[in-house]
Amino acid sequence: MSTVLRAEGLTRVFPTPAGEVRAVDGVDLEVGAGELVVLQGRSGAGKTTLLTMLGGLDRPTAGHVELDGRALATLDEHELRAMRSTRVASVFQTFGLLPVLSAAENVEVPLRILRVPRAERERRVAEALAAVDLTEHAAQRPAELSGGQQQRVGIARAIVIRPALLLADEPTGQLDSETGAAIMDLIARLVADTRMAALVATHDPALAERADRVLRLHDGRLGA
Repeated sequence: MSTVLRAEGLTRVFPTPAGEVRAVDGVDLEVGAGELVVLQGRSGAGKTTLLTMLGGLDRPTAGHVELDGRALATLDEHELRAMRSTRVASVFQTFGLLPVLSAAENVEVPLRILRVPRAERERRVAEALAAVDLTEHAAQRPAELSGGQQQRVGIARAIVIRPALLLADEPTGQLDSETGAAIMDLIARLVADTRMAALVATHDPALAERADRVLRLHDGRLGA
């Protein structure tokens, strides 16, 4: 199994009036192609801060991240944006869909930003919607979809760029337990089918059952 994501000594310190807060403290981790890793931890444990650094959205105070063998610290802003838009996909607790666009149009947005030709865009959008079982809902707008369906659109939008890495931050946080379990089953299936690496942060212990491996974050540190 090839390593897609590697972090060593990853640390993020935030200054506050009361002193420095080490939101992430010396984290080492690896995620391989086709591997679904669940990151558990209570609210405030540092999960979101860790994901933002792994995805290249925030620079660590110390340590480094490698994606596809490339050290993010060596990339300039243009290269980092290109990496984020083509190799890293993110799914969040809030669905983040544009209400005036249909499901298909929402999924198409990243490809328009990348200036993918129209015929290729249409083909890849259709494939992504089929992968999340939403082909029949392509023309519907977010308000016409259930919460679970909206999250499926968000996942389709994430995978349409064919990423090497999927980062999901509490992707089932707004869903009931049954729908949340279905979303995790979907992510597990997509990881197996596409061989992308996935790191899913959640505080729900039931979702860990779908993982290949579980990591636990306590006060910014990985532990048993």
